[in-house]
Amino acid sequence: MKWLPLLDQYDDLANLQQYCSQCRRCGLRDNARGVVFGDGDPGARLMFVGEAPGADEDRLGKPFVGAAGQLLEKIMGSVELQRSDVYIANIAKCRPPGNRLPNQEEAEACFVYLVRQIELIQPRMIVCLGGLATQYLVHKDARVTLVRGNVYEKGSIKIIPTFHPSAILRDANKKKPVWDDFKKIKELYDQT
Repeated sequence: MKWLPLLDQYDDLANLQQYCSQCRRCGLRDNARGVVFGDGDPGARLMFVGEAPGADEDRLGKPFVGAAGQLLEKIMGSVELQRSDVYIANIAKCRPPGNRLPNQEEAEACFVYLVRQIELIQPRMIVCLGGLATQYLVHKDARVTLVRGNVYEKGSIKIIPTFHPSAILRDANKKKPVWDDFKKIKELYDQT
């Protein structure tokens, strides 16, 4: 998962975050209050990767703190996972205008930072929250509706796609599949 050798010089998350905060590789930073780098345990065995910060995340500078983040914490709590035990990041580090999905150029500009975060954290598992994370971490043509709940391995990392919490907020029919996915996630987490 190497993309930008220049990032190899950043050997801890704090230095990488500082560098990332200066980024102007795409136009997202121009309309965002700041960079939403990531949050959580830098030695986490489990990492969650979403799509991009929303308005609350942009305002507070932390990923998954709005309605979707509150739901994610409830879902994690239902399987006895705590936010403090995981690391949470997004593909895009700056909020796209109107909370739209990042376009390909924007996602690729930020993906190099995510790759380096993964290298530094060395999680044993990654949960892809939504389609964009699934396409970047599983396969570019993957559809979360078809691959959710499956376990993929990249090197020593198990990757499990599931629906983004905001999808559950829009469609209650996704609750049961996500519940099933999180039971599997917890089972695998306990084995790592």
